[in-house]
Amino acid sequence: MKEFFEPFFYPQNIVLLGLLLASIRYRKKGLWFLLVFYYLTGNSFVANQARHLYSSTQLTSYAIEPGSLVVVLGCGGTEDDLTACARARLEQVADSLPDGSSVVITSRYCQPYIDYLLARADNLAVDCIYGGDNTYQEFNTLVSNTSLKPDYVLTSDFHAWRVQQLLNDHHLDSKILTSSSRTFRQLNCHLQCLLTVNLANYDLYSKLISEFASYGVYTLTRSWTDWYDAPAPQPASINIQ
Repeated sequence: MKEFFEPFFYPQNIVLLGLLLASIRYRKKGLWFLLVFYYLTGNSFVANQARHLYSSTQLTSYAIEPGSLVVVLGCGGTEDDLTACARARLEQVADSLPDGSSVVITSRYCQPYIDYLLARADNLAVDCIYGGDNTYQEFNTLVSNTSLKPDYVLTSDFHAWRVQQLLNDHHLDSKILTSSSRTFRQLNCHLQCLLTVNLANYDLYSKLISEFASYGVYTLTRSWTDWYDAPAPQPASINIQ
């Protein structure tokens, strides 16, 4: 019984109840619209369908062949530390790549990436270059480096759609590998999930909308700005065999 009633006392569900009572009390179309929108975007049953649709169309597993070249897109960090996102990507590489594969990391701060990866898989050839401050610059850097022909590009799962669009734009036939951010993990949905909302679902939609919006802005502005150009060459990259 505790598991059934507890979600109703979460702040987001108190707001849902307040919207319902306000809609009944004042009978305004705007309030009803806001209530329906708030409910549908936060409802776990609806969000699980969106998760399944994205996962089934954008996320694919591959059996990586020995000798493959994998580009790991950078995910922030500092000279001394990595973000959780970067760790997840490197752990995915260490777990999935066979012996003899090569890895190229695109990051401003190479050393923590290389140290973290080689601590988990010392059977890989690792290189690191500064690709730029965003995914669009990283792709332009990869395309300008004719010696790099990656078989796979690894990113986070919620970036998969946008990275696929960039692969198509640059006429690259690389396949996409993804690390899990748990964004598309199905939420448990029992009876109470039909009557409540979950903050994780708003996070899901915000990430997807930001991806679509980012690529939309890129498409509209890439022809008349230099925001996405590859950065100037940096000092010699670190190369560890």
